[in-house]
Amino acid sequence: MKDFFNKLVRSSSRERAASGLGNQEDQLKRQVAALYGLYTGVMGAEKVVLKAGKLGALELMRSTELPERVLALQKLVFEDPTIDTLPPSQDIPGILGEIEEELADLCARRTLEERIEKKIAEKMEERHQEYVQEIRLQVIKEESDANAENPQTLKKFALLEKLENRKLTRSAMALLRPATLDEIVGQERAVEALRAKLASPYPQHLILYGPPGVGKTTAARLVLEEAKKLRNTPFAQDAPFVEVDGTTLRWDPRDVTNPLLGSVHDPIYQGARRDLAESGVPEPKPGLATDATGGILFIDEIGEMDPMLQNKLLKVLEDKRVFFDSAYYDPSDASVPKYIKKLFEEGAPADFVLIGATTREAGDITPAIRSRCAEIYFEPLTPKHIEEIVYNAALKLQVAIEPEVPHLISDYTIEGRKAVNILSDAYSMALLRTGNDQEPVSISSEDVYRVAQVSRLSPYVNRKASVTHEVGRVFGLGVSGYLGSVLEIEAVAFPAEKGKGSIRFNDTAGSMAKDSVFNAAAVVRKLTGHELASYDLHVNIIGGGRIDGPSAGTAILSAIISSITGKPIRQDVAITGEISIQGRVKAVGGVFEKAYGAKQAGIVTMIIPHENKTDIPEGHLGLDIRPVTTVEEALAILFDETQAASA
Repeated sequence: MKDFFNKLVRSSSRERAASGLGNQEDQLKRQVAALYGLYTGVMGAEKVVLKAGKLGALELMRSTELPERVLALQKLVFEDPTIDTLPPSQDIPGILGEIEEELADLCARRTLEERIEKKIAEKMEERHQEYVQEIRLQVIKEESDANAENPQTLKKFALLEKLENRKLTRSAMALLRPATLDEIVGQERAVEALRAKLASPYPQHLILYGPPGVGKTTAARLVLEEAKKLRNTPFAQDAPFVEVDGTTLRWDPRDVTNPLLGSVHDPIYQGARRDLAESGVPEPKPGLATDATGGILFIDEIGEMDPMLQNKLLKVLEDKRVFFDSAYYDPSDASVPKYIKKLFEEGAPADFVLIGATTREAGDITPAIRSRCAEIYFEPLTPKHIEEIVYNAALKLQVAIEPEVPHLISDYTIEGRKAVNILSDAYSMALLRTGNDQEPVSISSEDVYRVAQVSRLSPYVNRKASVTHEVGRVFGLGVSGYLGSVLEIEAVAFPAEKGKGSIRFNDTAGSMAKDSVFNAAAVVRKLTGHELASYDLHVNIIGGGRIDGPSAGTAILSAIISSITGKPIRQDVAITGEISIQGRVKAVGGVFEKAYGAKQAGIVTMIIPHENKTDIPEGHLGLDIRPVTTVEEALAILFDETQAASA
């Protein structure tokens, strides 16, 4: 360091001498000014002034005479107040050389001292923090040891342990829940699609649609267990299946609480851990999304989730991480633990497969979520499916049942879960009836009737179809959610004075159904030559069921034509389709679901628009499915004209 400053000053002197700037005195003045600047830079301006005052060199520093300035520089650099003799001009170069040497030593010494002092300060701060942390942990441990347990808490703990050993009952649902995919009845296509999309090297996020109690949750859980056994899937043997109900996922917009994605416990509000709160450190709390990492996050009733929370979940699906933020987090705070610093700076892992299940329609799910998920529809259960579920449940309960019991239970529900509950309740009734004897228990139809009476159950669908023919009465098809139903539509026509007829229609069926009546009026004249203005016509939807779309148009037209012409309509046929004023049968929605409603009502033949032909497999549910393009084709089936012609 000393050699460096010597070279710096001498090099400056040589450069000035070589450049020929001014005479020797000017060069010496410049050299003295440079030395003053160097000394002031090392010591600081305030210290130089104070030292000059103590050494009596302040006036000499301000002098314009070179010898006096050199004398002041001598006093300052050598810190010797006894130097009083003004140096002769010929001695000034040599004195300045000595001053340069002393300044070089001073700079080297000061640099080394600063480096050592900095290291000492760092070590002292490190030791201080370690000591404070050690004292804090010791105090917390002493407080915990002193306050954690007392006679009352120990007594409560013993009581809890005692209660844990009491086992009163087992859940019938846990016993009767399907244990393998083969036991899931009526969902072969949905389960196959679920396996293909989940048990793959690249599993997809999924949304499962369907009515309640058909096995959506059970299928997802069992497919994961199957995927763990395959080599080409990313699921490990310990892959978690985290299940949560979307209706219970409440969250705070300030993110103070968010059980799904996680939240930050700020010390001023919630305290975090006690030791963290005392030092003002916020603590992130990862949520279910992090718990599901490496496995499946199953959200039942995802359609009930808050739309804003769905959007927050979308961000997690994109990043595969959950990020936290807090105004109390200071990245430079040495007291912040490593795991908290990692959570704030890198986020918590959230690499999972999302499976959402819902009984709502697709439109109730955020479009952004739907666009990132494959969609699978679970089908409604038919009475045959319910009967099979009841048989399987009876085998697991090891109980005998009368032959009529499965069919009877299928009349009261279309949900597999509900069917099992009814059987379980009937089993309890049978045990009560037999007095809990050791004899084998048999469930009778009377037991099921008693359960239905106590629970106020009513038949889900009354069988409406028959092999008869009736004038002015036809079966239409409707759908609500994922469940189809049969609509009874009837019409009565009375001749009236020409041009003074009227049309009456029950308003409870909705404006779309009323529009279908007026569209039908235009088609009636084209097909029959009759004008509706010559009749007093009354069209009724039995039960006042509301029709949200135009799908009952063809059925309403058929009932009107039948009432005017007197032609009877088959009562084992149901029809769906929008009617155009040109007499064409146009496509409608929900054809797949409507087939289930027709099957439950005992319908044999189902007439659908030809445009919907690809929406439903041929012979689905054993129905005779007839696609038609025009009203004439539909009427030929309804009036059984083909059979009449062949006869």
